[in-house]
Amino acid sequence: MADARPILFFDSGVGGLSVLAPTRKLLPQAPVVYAADNGGFPYGIKTEAEIAARVPALLGRLAERYDPRLIVVACNTASTIALGAVRSALDLPVVGTVPAIKPAAASSRTRVIGVLGTDATVRQPYVDDLSTRFADDCLVLRHGSADLVELAEAKLRGEVSDPAAFTSVLAGLFAQPGGDRIDTIVLACTHFPLVSAELAAACPRPVEFVDGGPGIARRVAYLTEGQDWPNAPVPGMALFTATPGPAAGLGATLSRHGLSKVDFL
Repeated sequence: MADARPILFFDSGVGGLSVLAPTRKLLPQAPVVYAADNGGFPYGIKTEAEIAARVPALLGRLAERYDPRLIVVACNTASTIALGAVRSALDLPVVGTVPAIKPAAASSRTRVIGVLGTDATVRQPYVDDLSTRFADDCLVLRHGSADLVELAEAKLRGEVSDPAAFTSVLAGLFAQPGGDRIDTIVLACTHFPLVSAELAAACPRPVEFVDGGPGIARRVAYLTEGQDWPNAPVPGMALFTATPGPAAGLGATLSRHGLSKVDFL
């Protein structure tokens, strides 16, 4: 019999859809549960202690209920703070999401890189370590934005935001000393690739945006290589940790990502 255990994707909101999409392209028959912790949203303004306590506990409950073959923590903030604790607590593969500083450094010509994430992510020592290991010859500028998370959530609800809002977010990078030489921006929150077109339109000049979604998808495919899957694609499930679940307009976005069922924790 085919193995029906799902891949479990976890994020504070809908940002992890930017990781789910490339994974489903590589593994179209993989059963999927997408868990959005709307009860704890947004993570980016929470303390490290709050996230370190909440994320492992939630993932333990989700693993018990859905028996996933693999978990993807599709959230930079949760990964940079709680990934180690999650891996210690669960006896199954756990793939995290970290800022794509390595590929950004490899492609930057000016050697000035912007890292755009949540406030909680950009202040983590993990980002210091990645910068030292992979971008030690680069100027790495960081900016945290809770507003951009909300703009991405709004877009997936079908709402149209003022372009000036994206210009304001990017000013947090470009206005820093050396910001006029940025040629590559790391989208260090899984929400942000969902508004990459809006960010590109708001940039004062062309830059390359880099995110970890495709790399995570390849990692998931590698870790599940040779495993059995259902013979045909099965409807995915979107799960929410608090009611109400999907906001008005979000249902269509979930359906486009193959998430036709909704459940609550």
